[in-house]
Order: sequence, then C-alpha cells, then structure tokens
Amino acid sequence: MDFERSQRLQKLPPYLFAALRQKMAAARERGIKVIRIDIGDPDTATPDLIVQEMQKRIADPGDPDRHRYGCDRPAAEFPEAIKSFYKRRWGVSLKDEQVSITTGSKDAIVQFALGVMNPGDVAIAPVPGYPTYNIGHVFAGGFTHQVPLKPENGFLLDFDAIPAEVARLAKILWISYPNNPTTAIAPMEFFSRAVEFGRKHNVIIAHDAAYSENTYDGYVSPSILQVPGAEDVAVEFFSLSKAFSMTGWRAGSVVGNASAVSALKTVKDNVDNGQLRAIQFCAAAALNNAETLVPPINAIYQRRRDMAVGALNAAGWRLAKPKATIYIWAPVPERYKGDSGAFATDLLETTGVMVTPGRGYGQWGEGFFRISLTYPDAVLKEALDRIVAMT
Repeated sequence: MDFERSQRLQKLPPYLFAALRQKMAAARERGIKVIRIDIGDPDTATPDLIVQEMQKRIADPGDPDRHRYGCDRPAAEFPEAIKSFYKRRWGVSLKDEQVSITTGSKDAIVQFALGVMNPGDVAIAPVPGYPTYNIGHVFAGGFTHQVPLKPENGFLLDFDAIPAEVARLAKILWISYPNNPTTAIAPMEFFSRAVEFGRKHNVIIAHDAAYSENTYDGYVSPSILQVPGAEDVAVEFFSLSKAFSMTGWRAGSVVGNASAVSALKTVKDNVDNGQLRAIQFCAAAALNNAETLVPPINAIYQRRRDMAVGALNAAGWRLAKPKATIYIWAPVPERYKGDSGAFATDLLETTGVMVTPGRGYGQWGEGFFRISLTYPDAVLKEALDRIVAMT
C-alpha cells in the first residue's frame, strides 16, 4: 500500500546528492566505471589523537553513562572547548547561553529554522547555495527568497538586491563564507554590512561557517562574531566535519545571539537526544588541538587544489586558486552553452566522471560545476585526465 507524502515533502525538489547517486547507480548498471569527485566527504582518516580519545572514552569503565543519551549528562568539555576555540581563533568571548552543541551543521540548519520561523514566514538564502537552507524553511512552513551570488560581484551577497518588503518580512538571512559551492571568501567589511542589515531590519543573520578552517596561502577566515554588536543579531554555525575529517562523527556548534541559540536548544530538546558522550569528548579534544591537527589536513587539500587548477588551466580554463573550502568551482565548457546538467550527464556517460552540476545549487549556479578535493590524489588525477580529454 502506498501512502501519500506530506505536502512539505511535495514542495521539495529532489535532494541534490540523492539525485546524483541515482544517476551514478544507473551508469554502473550499464557497465560504466564511475569515478566520483562530486561530494565533499573527506577521504583522509580522522586524526589519530581523536580516534585514540574515542577508544579511551568508549571503553572507560569509570563513566557509567558513556553509552546513554548524550543529552542527559552532556560532556561539559565540549562547549568549553568551543568557547576556548573561539577565544583563541577569533578573540571572541562567548557566554554559556550563547553556545549550543550540535550534531554537525546540516541537522542544525533545519532545526534552527523550526525554532525561529512560523508557517508563512520568509527567509532569505543565497543562490547558488547549500540546499538545506531552503529545506529548513519548507519544513517550517515558510518560504525562501533567493538572492543571486554573481561572479561579477565576487559571489558576495548583494544586500541592496534584497527588496525592501522582503527585508521587512524576513526572519533569517543566510550567508556562508568561505562559500560552498563558489569557494568565495568575504572581507570583514562584508560581515559588518551583514550585521548592519540584520540590525536595521530585525533579521537574524545566520552565518554558515562550515569551511572556516579549510584555508590556504596564509588566508585567515573571519568570524561574523568579530564584528562589534554581532551577538545582537547573528548566529554562527560551525562544524568539525571538514576541518578535522570528522563528517561521520556529526559534531558542531551554533553560537551567538542567546535568544536564537535558546530557540535551537528547545527544538533539539524535543527532537533529538544529543550525541554519544564519547563523541562530545572527541570533539573537545579536536578543538583543543586544532592548531596542530588542521594544518596537515589542509596541506593535502592545497596540494590537490594546485593539481586540479593546474590541470584545468592547462586545458583552457582560467581559474584562480581558491583560498578556502575543499572545492573547485569552474564554468562548464563553452560548447555546453552554460548547461551544467548536460555537461555533467555527458561527462558521466562519456568518461564515467561524476561532478556536481551548478544547477543543483539553484538557478544562479547554472553555468558552473563543482569538483571536490576529498578524493585520493590518484583518483582525482585520473578524473581530471578524463575531463581534459573530453573537453
């Protein structure tokens, strides 16, 4: 017996990576050897220090609560490590009520929308951008106003492009720098402008900083909370997934405006039971040792970035080396006339290489495709050789 799906699910487009997985499965059934360079899931192992902390904590006979709900007796070390990290990293002092630990960023983005939006509310999201922003709005019964990120503007969100009526009605404005998928970075002046916009229009500025630690060539990514008064209007989403090769561990935080953080905590109290205590201890260990754990991981991505940009530029692209994230954002070849879907499909069918078409990130992502650097060097090189040979 088939049951009707909820209206909220009917409002969602197919999830980007679920659709890509279906395409790859169909290609494999036809005998195509598929090489994936599409999804940002680190291939490098979680650092030994973190793994050893897990081994110790999960087997600790002195902690009788180690296998129980993570919310009943949370590890105080995790939020303390978050506060210490923000102080060391950005000079930002956080109070207890300004910190919520999360199971990564993806869940928290949806939970946050549920905590601050009512049915019929509007939230603003950049396009191209992470599809989960809109998913959260739909689940909350709200609507998304999309603002284009344009290459001629360095893929920075243009606050002046937001209609006055949208600004008046909006509950949330999402920004994300370093940016996924475009790899763009933003100066402190941009974050100051965001805070000013939030204060003027009584809008929560939600900064998705999932890639703040994946930086290269001496670039240091800012936190929006460095802006004076940002805690009045802003929250920041931080994830350990990419910086520490901990995607499956599901560990992160939301910090900033205390009332917005409290709303998220209330949703979490009602819909999840927190993380395993051992994971919380491991996340604390990761943050407390960030200065030694993160650089070797970034060195791998920087080497792959240089290889990918070099190979594509030798084939006719004109790409600058991104200073952050774990991606390459490139225009599709001219003969595809900006059709990223056609390019990605042709690439898969002809060469077996799966990239992410830009249209999957919204209408203004069209004309581009994304390569992830989270694959072994040999795999990435073979994929690049196939792309170059086809184009």
